[in-house]
Amino acid sequence: MSETVHNRIAVLRAERGISRRQLADALGVHYQTVGYLERGEFRPSLHLALRIAAYFEVPVEVVFSIEPFPRIGEADRAVAHGGATSDAGRSA
Repeated sequence: MSETVHNRIAVLRAERGISRRQLADALGVHYQTVGYLERGEFRPSLHLALRIAAYFEVPVEVVFSIEPFPRIGEADRAVAHGGATSDAGRSA
């Protein structure tokens, strides 16, 4: 069974104008590790995931998910058309 962990690291970096190398330096990892994370080729340890979330000052759920994130703009279109985008029907 594949245990894919989706992330928004590249999106968060782009929003803040941060390079892979800058993020890697701040986290104390190699810059290629950031690339592997962004491409889903490497799953972070819990400690690293929490450090990444802390760096971006967001909850870890904003950065990582076991479900694919909606594409940019999809959530806005769903809300505009009355669609629901919450986790209300999902069980834990």
